[in-house]
Amino acid sequence: MIFDHTLRGWLAACVLALPSACIAVPALAGEPAARTHGEEPRPLVIAHRGASGYVPEHTLGAYALAILQGADYIEPDLVMTRDGELVARHDNELDLTTDVASRPEFAGRRRTQAVDGVSLTGWFSEDFTLAELKTLRAIERIPEIRPGNARLDGSLQIPTLQEIIDLVKTLQLAQGRRIGLYPETKHPTHFQQLGLAMEKPLVRILARNGYAGRHAPVYIQSFEVDNLKRLSRLTELPLVQLFGEGQPYDQQLRGSTLTYARMASAEGLRDIARYARGVGPDKGYIIPRDANGNLGTPTRFVSDAHAAGLEVHPYTFRAENAFLPASLRSSDEPSARGDLEAEIAAFLDAGVDGLFIDQPDIAVRLRQAQ
Repeated sequence: MIFDHTLRGWLAACVLALPSACIAVPALAGEPAARTHGEEPRPLVIAHRGASGYVPEHTLGAYALAILQGADYIEPDLVMTRDGELVARHDNELDLTTDVASRPEFAGRRRTQAVDGVSLTGWFSEDFTLAELKTLRAIERIPEIRPGNARLDGSLQIPTLQEIIDLVKTLQLAQGRRIGLYPETKHPTHFQQLGLAMEKPLVRILARNGYAGRHAPVYIQSFEVDNLKRLSRLTELPLVQLFGEGQPYDQQLRGSTLTYARMASAEGLRDIARYARGVGPDKGYIIPRDANGNLGTPTRFVSDAHAAGLEVHPYTFRAENAFLPASLRSSDEPSARGDLEAEIAAFLDAGVDGLFIDQPDIAVRLRQAQ
């Protein structure tokens, strides 16, 4: 049943998305399945929300396409349902990526609440059972930038973590290579406050599927700190500290003075190395953009992280002009593609170990050409 659903999802993606992306079979397909973390290819290609540049994010179609394009890891962002199931959505607020707003049976679920200290109005995953969420259909988050993706609106479901794992294991066999999982715990303090703490259910489902120990093909990531420290006591799976702006929400809530800027210092990175294997910074921590929107001078972030023994996987690389440095845009059209290869090359020169990307085929092709 799960395999049939998976097959329908990625076949629909391949038929309706960019044909060249779907038929590209990477040279990496014959690599052995027994690699450890230290033997993985560099740079590591992490499919950000799946191949979200081609198919609506966090769907089995997006994950399947990313794997077919040669991604080393796929990234499911995880949120909780009312009945304690882990499902893949970028946020617990649902109306940007599902058709919930058009479903009259759920009109009464719309409400306002604070999530990580920010007031939001909409529909939230914690107000739905898994069975209810399965009646919704995914839509493209940014249709004005990715109108091709929007053609798939309504055709794909919200997947559970177990369905994603089943997909990965099926395509691992088909491709003869190891494919990793790179889950992110979204809003962990928020869910903990609701009695839906994520850490134990996540570790439990990963262990049940054979993902345990330091060399399993899994990285668990979070923007919060205490969440990762709790996970470090529950599992030996590699952990990744993400970096955003301001403060991690859990630190803000407890009145701590710890900020992402302080965490990005040499001392802060050494502290992170006590509980995490790697760091996932916004690209600006590594190469800030100047006043004209062009790439500036690299910082010490990568060298300081490496000195602390940390891997560095920045986010997010996207091919459309709307997301690129000014000098690498092909035109004034936000949805047109620019020179993403040049941006990636600059970050490889800065020494990154991997990268989160919406169009994983581009990074795989660039890596093969090295």
